[in-house]
Amino acid sequence: MKIRRFSAAAFAAALLIPGLAACDDNAAGPTEASATPTASATTPTASGGIAPSGTPDTDDARQALLNSTNAIRDGNFRFTMSGAGSSVEGRVHEPSQSAELRMTIGDPSSDLMMKLDLIHYRPDSWVKLELGGRAADSLPAVRQLNLGKYQHLDQSRINGNRALGFDFDKVDPAGSAVLTRGITEVRQTGDGTYAGTLDVSKVAEAGSLDPALVTALGAQAKSVPFTARVDPQGRLSELVIRVPAAGQSAAQEIRITYADYGNATPAQKPPADQVVEAPPELYGLFD
Repeated sequence: MKIRRFSAAAFAAALLIPGLAACDDNAAGPTEASATPTASATTPTASGGIAPSGTPDTDDARQALLNSTNAIRDGNFRFTMSGAGSSVEGRVHEPSQSAELRMTIGDPSSDLMMKLDLIHYRPDSWVKLELGGRAADSLPAVRQLNLGKYQHLDQSRINGNRALGFDFDKVDPAGSAVLTRGITEVRQTGDGTYAGTLDVSKVAEAGSLDPALVTALGAQAKSVPFTARVDPQGRLSELVIRVPAAGQSAAQEIRITYADYGNATPAQKPPADQVVEAPPELYGLFD
């Protein structure tokens, strides 16, 4: 069995890579929470008729979703992501230059389970790591990594590392602003709700999809269904992407949520007596 090393935008974006899920061959497929939107080049008009793609109604829906990500750039929000047997929740507080991300990949029945509590408080970063699962003992130096304490990270070792680092110039771990720029078709389905398709081959900048997966999707990559919801202020509150089966990856649903815009609180630095310096084995796991 091959144990993958871990990478993806702010690690959270690993959720959008089917099959990563800690090498768990039994990762859950799509949930029943959201109906799959039908790919449509039409949208209802105010009079109840159908407007063809490219009409103002369609363009207005697309622009509304593009605008819905503007508040994310302020860097003051809470978020969650789930999918492919993985989950992450966190907060970003750019005013204090701090962020926290709590991630879980797999579960104890998986080949490998990984839990991370990452805290960034510029200029420092810490991670508390827990490795488990059936194959955990096969990982080198696992005892040196399961320390039960926060491991202080060397910034020179994690600069540019998309698993352990955090870029306060790109504060959204999910890259939703880039994802919405990949919209190919969209229609408003209700008050603050939308459905349509994404061309995921055009959103590599988001760091959210494994290029190998996009290749495996083939023509399907140009029309991946999604649904979205905005809050009463027009800010993105939920984005659900339904990734079809491709290659060895089963179909799955990726759910991203945002909340507490402007009301997030700074991350808390770990207590000094709960901090040790990260050993070399930690950086090796994420290379």
